[in-house]
This record gives sequence, C-alpha cells and structure tokens, in this order.
Amino acid sequence: MDGPDEALAYDTMDHSVVNRAFADAVLALFPAARALLDLGAGTARIPLELCRVLPAATVTATDLSPAMLALGAANVAAAGLTPRVALAIVDACELPWPAGAFDAVVSNSLVHHVPDTVRLFRSIARVSGGGGLLVRDLCRPADADAVEALVAQYTRGESASAQELFRASLHAALTVDEVLDAARAAGLDGVSVAMSSDRHWTLSRPARV
Repeated sequence: MDGPDEALAYDTMDHSVVNRAFADAVLALFPAARALLDLGAGTARIPLELCRVLPAATVTATDLSPAMLALGAANVAAAGLTPRVALAIVDACELPWPAGAFDAVVSNSLVHHVPDTVRLFRSIARVSGGGGLLVRDLCRPADADAVEALVAQYTRGESASAQELFRASLHAALTVDEVLDAARAAGLDGVSVAMSSDRHWTLSRPARV
C-alpha cells in the first residue's frame, strides 16, 4: 500500500472493532507499560487506541509506507496526540533501537506482509529484551473455500478492491504451527501462540513491568 489512493482506501475501511479489541488485549497483558513499539502501524489507528487505554504511555509507531504514515500523522494530529505518538519509516526486520529499548512490542496484521518471519521475530526479540509482546495476524485457512467464506463474512458491503485485499492477505497468512516454528527458530522465548478469533492467531508474552 505504497500509493496515497491505496492508503486512503485502507484507512476508510472500518477496522474499529478489531483495533479496539487489540488495544484491550494490550491493556490486559501489560497495563503498566509506558514505552510501546507498534510495528506496521499503518495509518496509526491502533496507536490512537493504545493511547486511549494506556493514558500514561507513549507509542513509537513504524511502517515502511510513507503514504500510510502520512495519513497516520494526520490522524494523530486530529486526535491531539502528537506528543505521545512518534511515527517512523522503519523496516521491522532492521529496527534501529538498542536491545530492550521498549517495555512492550506490539503488532497487528504485519507478519503476513514480511517474507522472512524468522528475521522479523529476531528483530522483535532484540528490542523487546524479554519484555512484553502482543503480535496478532490473520491465520491462513485450510483451503480456498474457507478463504472465500471469510471474505464473504467480513467484507460484505466493502469495495471489490477491499475484498481482494482481504483475500490476498488470507492467502499470504501463516498458520499457528508456522508461527510457532518461526518463533522457536528466532529464539523468541517465553511466548505463547493461539487462535484468538476465527481468523486471527495471537503471539503473546507478559511484560516485565
């Protein structure tokens, strides 16, 4: 989603229920976290939700798409949260921050965009320094019929391009077993991975604070 039209199409899709559920899960898992890193933050809708549930926290929000982050900056400014949300164009597999720089690292729907999951998880392991983790993404269905059933259920009424985006994401997603294998290969210790909805898996680890 490098272009402004694609970014705007994504931002106008209604992800509010999923975003609120993600922020509530962060609050439940590490309520005392103060410095959070959100990887693949896109148009910054989840960082805004994180600021809502964790009023004392700051969020560093990253993405590789300038178009997505440009909309994110506008969304953050409109919410009056510019002092609490820092946006950065950063490759999640090559994070520039020192080891253990964040109380918690979170990510929603990034993993299926990254070709090398092990490399991504190694990067996350380093900057989290054994701290909190909440990584959530789509789970690849068993077959094409299952993909189409989810597309029909969750993108009914959306544009054809939005439906195709969701379909492609489901095909590109990992299974729970594949996520577990990548976490082990990356040395990502103390994590659990489980289905958290009919279409999402969640990798998690409690924070140190």
